[in-house]
Amino acid sequence: MARQDKNKSRVTPKGTKSTLSAEVEAAGGAASRMNREPEKIAGPSPAWVPVLMGVGLVGGTLMIFLNYLLPFMENNWYLIGGLGMVLVGIMAATQYR
Repeated sequence: MARQDKNKSRVTPKGTKSTLSAEVEAAGGAASRMNREPEKIAGPSPAWVPVLMGVGLVGGTLMIFLNYLLPFMENNWYLIGGLGMVLVGIMAATQYR
């Protein structure tokens, strides 16, 4: 039977560097990882962000519905405006914290 080692870790051949040490050197060494500044956490969103999100989503959806329901609003500009308002609402939703 073949001899089974208790330590089954991988051994790097002599004369070569392990990939871990190359990654540490590329990142600026182990000391740079230890002395990093803590990341600042962004605070809550300003009050206008959820207001803009709600106005954009609700107002745009309402404008699209009214475009199809009311006979005097049968104009493509109302549809484009409604889609634009929905887009603004979605963009504001991505900034909400």
